[in-house]
Amino acid sequence: MKKKYADAPICSVDYAFRRIGGKYKGRIIWYLHSKQIMRYGELRKALTDITPKMLTQTLRELEDDNLVKRKVYHEVPPKVEYSLTETGAELIPFIDHLRQWGDRQIEKEKRKPINC
Repeated sequence: MKKKYADAPICSVDYAFRRIGGKYKGRIIWYLHSKQIMRYGELRKALTDITPKMLTQTLRELEDDNLVKRKVYHEVPPKVEYSLTETGAELIPFIDHLRQWGDRQIEKEKRKPINC
């Protein structure tokens, strides 16, 4: 944590949700798990409800938290790839469990699911 109170005691549940909470982080991690490597444009297409600014901000936060790795290729046109770090990959069983729970709840509510 690079915040003002980085050395203050913190609840581990709060710490975890600060890293993966929010509208997009879980989906980005899941998509990177599913595809292994994705470019910015691919992520933008997968997350149709996100603005470019929010996607960039969220990717930076995930990178700062060592959950996502950003690899820049110095070529023309510029190429950037995103993938999960080992730490990010550790979250997959938990996100999958949440996905399965969500599937069951969507079915109970008789709503139409989309693939994530």
